Amino acid sequence: MKKLLLVAALAVAGTASAANKLLVTGAGATFPFPLYSKWFSEYNKLNPDLQFNYQSIGSGGGIQQITNRTVDFGASDAPMKDAQLAAAPGTVHIPTVLGAVVVTYNAPITQLRLTPETLSGIYLGKITKWNDPALAKVNPGVKLPDTDIAVIHRSDGSGTTNIFTDYLSKVSPEWKEKVGASTSVKWPAGLGAKGNEGVTGLVKQTPGAIGYVELAYANQNKLPMAELQNKDGVFVKATMQSTSSAAAGVAMPDDFRVSITNASGKDAYPMASFTYILVPRDQQDAAKGAAVVNFLWWAVHDGQRFAEPLEYAPLPKAVVAKVEAKLKSLTVLGKPVAIQAAR
Repeated sequence: MKKLLLVAALAVAGTASAANKLLVTGAGATFPFPLYSKWFSEYNKLNPDLQFNYQSIGSGGGIQQITNRTVDFGASDAPMKDAQLAAAPGTVHIPTVLGAVVVTYNAPITQLRLTPETLSGIYLGKITKWNDPALAKVNPGVKLPDTDIAVIHRSDGSGTTNIFTDYLSKVSPEWKEKVGASTSVKWPAGLGAKGNEGVTGLVKQTPGAIGYVELAYANQNKLPMAELQNKDGVFVKATMQSTSSAAAGVAMPDDFRVSITNASGKDAYPMASFTYILVPRDQQDAAKGAAVVNFLWWAVHDGQRFAEPLEYAPLPKAVVAKVEAKLKSLTVLGKPVAIQAAR
């Protein structure tokens, strides 16, 4: 499945002239794309004269485009690093929801369990067979096929990759030393595909494949998901509850840049993350700036009800309160934005 670009251009006004609409553009993460598509559609129903065009090109692309100010907002699952922020002064992170990265596979295995050692071993290219003794040890009683493992990873700059490699860097010293954590890494093994959509498609069509995708993509494509051993030694499935549990003890910094992979807690899923909209602290277009701020206010309030049906976890209340304060601090041409909270 090869999709070089997935564009969501959501205009629901039918016969209304596009010239009469305000067009807000965004680009970035594929991780939250199913939810963002729903949000844009629902918000357009409330504001028919506002149209969104969002390019699902990966977090790396979203960071680049907001840095270049070629879009009105970017989107990333990976918080921008200090050097990236220095190149894009005034860029603000707004967390929108929580999501989970899952390990999915295409093999006749009823239920797969993975420890940090076996998952890192597969992606380091050290475990190459499904019936490897290390996998058999943590999957007692499960019939594992005597076939090769086909490793699939992202080929583009990806927040999903950042979550995956951030987790592996925390649990595997060898991974941290040899590969590290980033939106784009030098992979020791495997084939690359573009976007969560591309990885999902390649896993589906490749016998013996293993890959990592956002939870919604695995569920929508009816792909099996491995149980991962968390920091407390418990094998956990990715669910809304286990994703929320990963954020339960987070001390959210004022700039919202935080990692919650490998969180403590017996119920915590180990590959969970916030995902972010990236916006300028001071917007230079009065109409678009006000539209973006009001959309974000709606998204972290009314929009949260659409999260769970699409396999995302809503923001914790304490985080919403911090986001409210941040949104109220944003300006357009140096002036505060009038937030219409009822919309």
